[in-house]
Amino acid sequence: MTSPASTSPVADKRVDLRIFAWLSIVAAVITITLKTGAWVMTDSVGLLSDAAESTVNLVAAVVALIALTVAARPATERFLYGRAKAEYFSAAVEGLMIFVAAAVIMVTAVERFINPRPLENLGIGLVIVVIASLINGGVSLVLLRAGKQHNSITLRADGKHLMTDVVTSAGILVGVGLVALTGWERLDALVAFAVGVNIIVTGIGLLGEAISGLLDKALPEADHEIITEILRRRTDGTITFHGLQTREAGQQKYMNVHVLVPDEWTVKRGHDYIEGLEDELCRCLPDLTVLTHLEPISDPASYADIPEQHVPIHGDDHDSTRPPSGEPGGLLHPDTAT
Repeated sequence: MTSPASTSPVADKRVDLRIFAWLSIVAAVITITLKTGAWVMTDSVGLLSDAAESTVNLVAAVVALIALTVAARPATERFLYGRAKAEYFSAAVEGLMIFVAAAVIMVTAVERFINPRPLENLGIGLVIVVIASLINGGVSLVLLRAGKQHNSITLRADGKHLMTDVVTSAGILVGVGLVALTGWERLDALVAFAVGVNIIVTGIGLLGEAISGLLDKALPEADHEIITEILRRRTDGTITFHGLQTREAGQQKYMNVHVLVPDEWTVKRGHDYIEGLEDELCRCLPDLTVLTHLEPISDPASYADIPEQHVPIHGDDHDSTRPPSGEPGGLLHPDTAT
């Protein structure tokens, strides 16, 4: 018997994260305007690369807004689990766009290294870049904090991108400042090229995180510890568990586990026990959706359907596919509970 998936009331009251995407869009428009003006005034390829990255920020913020809008839609008959994974597509798109921006920056930097040009109005240009960087830095911190709080890969990706922009601007400020001090104009191009390489590294990280989410990676170890501790506490001489699997999709977390109970229990008693278990799990992890499968503890068939890959929940050194008592499958035994 499989019980209905349950979620806590807290999980149903989702925070509308689109306000953060709008904040990112406004910041991107302002910084593009400032950095483009700085580039026009100085003719610095470094500042041009900085303005180009801010343009990518704007497009990425729009993509993030669309993804968050789609992810917030409720489940339907066609999308029974909702559309939370739309956030991973946003992060993947942002990662790819970072590569495009990096390519443009590096090609421009090579051309400027071959054909250097004198820079003008550096003082005013650098002041403008500093102002733009402060705006990006502040918005980045807000997005990263919100992304961590609400488990949103879209906001984390956008925040990391903006923080990369801040680092980019800092490097360009140093490079352009050194050009003014040394008079070596090719240094501007070298700094711009280094910025392109740094952006590529950020893009690889974002793509990796997005792909992991699309492939249903397991919940973080900290969440596993909370879940397995609850299961251990509820294990006694008559009830045990096995086959724990977890995954996450955007803000939502999922787990399923097999619950083995005495053969003589009625369906009502088993259902009541599972309801209490699910309620406790959801209180500890508010965004968790729990799927349980009730099985008779002494039936050999109960041990023949354990997933090949699952989270060990007995907490000892035994092979999770061969429990101490010899039954097939990764069983949480009373003698190993803590």
